[in-house]
Amino acid sequence: MIDLDASATLAPRPEVWEAMQPWLTGPAANPSSAHALGRRARTALEESREELAALLGAFPDEIVFTSGATESNNLALFGLVGQPPGQIISSRIEHPCVVEPIEELARRGFDVVWLPPTPDGFIVPQRLSEALTPQTRLVSIMLTNHETGAIQDIAALRSVAADLAFHCDAAQAVGKMPIDFHQLGVSTLSLSGHKFGGPPGIGALLLHRCVTLQPMLFGGPQQRGRRPGTEPVALIVGMTAALRAALNAHEREQQHLAALRQQLWDQLSRSAAPVFLNGPPTGGSPGILNLSFPGCRSDTLLMALDLEGVCVSTGSACSSGSLLPSAVLRSMGLPEERWRSAIRLSLSPTLTPEHVNTASRIIAQVVSRLRSLSKIEP
Repeated sequence: MIDLDASATLAPRPEVWEAMQPWLTGPAANPSSAHALGRRARTALEESREELAALLGAFPDEIVFTSGATESNNLALFGLVGQPPGQIISSRIEHPCVVEPIEELARRGFDVVWLPPTPDGFIVPQRLSEALTPQTRLVSIMLTNHETGAIQDIAALRSVAADLAFHCDAAQAVGKMPIDFHQLGVSTLSLSGHKFGGPPGIGALLLHRCVTLQPMLFGGPQQRGRRPGTEPVALIVGMTAALRAALNAHEREQQHLAALRQQLWDQLSRSAAPVFLNGPPTGGSPGILNLSFPGCRSDTLLMALDLEGVCVSTGSACSSGSLLPSAVLRSMGLPEERWRSAIRLSLSPTLTPEHVNTASRIIAQVVSRLRSLSKIEP
């Protein structure tokens, strides 16, 4: 199998297994326990918190460990907004674990404004400025889009809404680009370990010291009551090792991914024409390539490629089980034929040019076959 769905998850890096091994095979201990084993676990936990904070431009007490970005996003959105009435501003290009909580807040009485993106998938600061009202309570804009790779100018957007709570979903950005939490200036920022080669089931919410957060869970003093429950030391240590390794290899991996992305685009634009790029032509995440193949249906193309040993997606892993057309591409105003024929190709650092050559050949063959069967003139 050739995995072109790396945005869904990355395999744990070798450094992760090495870091976690003592905590998976050694004496078990709860980091809240007062005895020697508990203190040992607490030390490892707090050392990881300090290192993560340093890697992300935050203070250690601004790190709240969670089960992943879905929990982090929910904790931020419900914890920041308070009680209705009030206004929330976001966009339909957000991940479902942001869109769906905001839709729930709308059902509870909040007014929601969905900012329209540009055809390349960007949120324009002027649109945000025009949407602000005295009733605005919360703005939520992601950093790197999970389907198109568009990287938003969060600092510019934040400057427009400087006095408001501002949440940023950075699950597709952390570990893939340098992040400085304080420089971004947002209130909260979410991340998920498995997106950058850490273990699944662990993530974090960065919470600015000046921000008050209403917890979602109750039942313990851990993490100052902001997210009670026994902290999973092995997962936290593993996620820290993954972020350290990812940032150490950042420049080399990003150059490698950019070369593979260009190779994939060049080959498919020749062998599978007509093909359209969805998202920014330059300046986006080098590991994401979203393409439309007119004359093919996204769901049929995904399944046909799967049978040929190439793994792709039609959108985020959290929403693609239904194989519905991408809500992100639809919100960008693309023609129906574009979003009904789109797939996301996302690349991992372990891919080689040979993998890309093979995948390009298979994709071109499958696209040609499906177009012939569909009898639809592209």
